[in-house]
Amino acid sequence: MQQEEASRFAFESTAEDVAAGVDLRGKLAVVTGASGGLGAETARVLASRGARVVLAARDVAKAERIAARIAADTGSDALEVCAVELGSLPSVRACAEAIRARHPAIHLLVNNAGVMACPLARTEQGFELQFGTNHLGHFLLSGLLLPALRAAGGARVVCVSSRGHRFGTVSLDDPNYERRPYEKWEAYGQAKTANIWHALELDRRERTNGVRAFALHPGAIMTELGRHLTAEDIETLRARAGTGGMKWKTPQQGAATQVWAATAPELEGRGGLYLEDCHVAGPQPADMSATGYAPWALDADGAAKLWALSEQLVGAQLG
Repeated sequence: MQQEEASRFAFESTAEDVAAGVDLRGKLAVVTGASGGLGAETARVLASRGARVVLAARDVAKAERIAARIAADTGSDALEVCAVELGSLPSVRACAEAIRARHPAIHLLVNNAGVMACPLARTEQGFELQFGTNHLGHFLLSGLLLPALRAAGGARVVCVSSRGHRFGTVSLDDPNYERRPYEKWEAYGQAKTANIWHALELDRRERTNGVRAFALHPGAIMTELGRHLTAEDIETLRARAGTGGMKWKTPQQGAATQVWAATAPELEGRGGLYLEDCHVAGPQPADMSATGYAPWALDADGAAKLWALSEQLVGAQLG
């Protein structure tokens, strides 16, 4: 069981705060969903610390505008845009191929993009949209980039999950809602649990190759991720937040934990951890307060089984 560990940062810390003093010159970072929200802020802060950053996004024009804004803000000319639609396996393969062709070594991969609590929909290959986009797209991308991550001689993969993983575990028998009724919050919980399991198993498999992985809850932030949410959905989130209630973060604060996961010196040599508010989280308390991870979150057996299932679904052996 993972125990909670405090750090010098907290809920209010920003991505700028946690990256202060970190030198990323000579490092290559890939950030998905970098055309807005937390992805754009993550890319900006990593670039400000000297990293060359690949902004991977479905909306290339929007990502290019973000890249131009980052360049103006940071003075960095080491910014690239790569088109990727995580709900399309051919698009993921094309993006990974393009990145590897230009960059033999990748030091940081931030799997940030996602969709949240949408009506039932399916990806290009027929996967339930949240599971297919949030998990399977990132699973394939991470796997295809593994040779470059290994070549870095020390790399980190950051899987952006959510406290919403507590809405549901992964149904290994029916992850795509082909035989069970669809419920959008349960499906979101499944996808976010899958993000944690992905990080857990990736870290187990690749730690001897110098690749470490982390999962995290960024906080509650008003971004485009919530574009499907109704007023009723917001109330549902508040009700499920537990006795600690729901507190909102700015995008600058929301990006802090993923930047901390990617760059914190105190996490060197560690991995397979679930983080929140820029610290290592502990288990969810019995009083259902809004901190900590669900009992199933760090299920190593479930993570290994999900990896095998995911390889079958994407049609590739990875790692």
